[in-house]
Amino acid sequence: MNWHLKAFDELSNLELYNILKARTNIFVVEQNCPYSEVDGKDPACHHLFLEDQGEIVAYLRILPPGVAYPEASVGRFIVDPKLRGTGLGRELFGRGLAFVRDSLQETRVKIHAQAYLQDFYASFGFEPVSDVYLEDGIPHIEMLLSPEE
Repeated sequence: MNWHLKAFDELSNLELYNILKARTNIFVVEQNCPYSEVDGKDPACHHLFLEDQGEIVAYLRILPPGVAYPEASVGRFIVDPKLRGTGLGRELFGRGLAFVRDSLQETRVKIHAQAYLQDFYASFGFEPVSDVYLEDGIPHIEMLLSPEE
């Protein structure tokens, strides 16, 4: 298995196809949520993914400040169902936050999270900044990671 971190224009056609396929399989098919997965933000983002024999088994989209929020953001966080519960998600998310901190030089990160993962994100220091609300029939919450004052 190999980790990759690439800007959009560094992705091969096949890598982009596999990323979109993996995201659609999770967010549209598995979660039974018909919506447009391709939202126009990908070209401005970095894409962190773990590939195993040509398949994307973990993925995180990293959004610079100003793309989704005034703060940096991460999203489209997926782990292949066969690998959930192995710690891979924690490693993926940690790698993404390290890139935001070290390469983008950002300390504030805002996320649009599925509410059932609130405790997971809180374990990284994120705090809720909204009430839980429904989006596409799924409870969500906005959370913020801020530097300690």
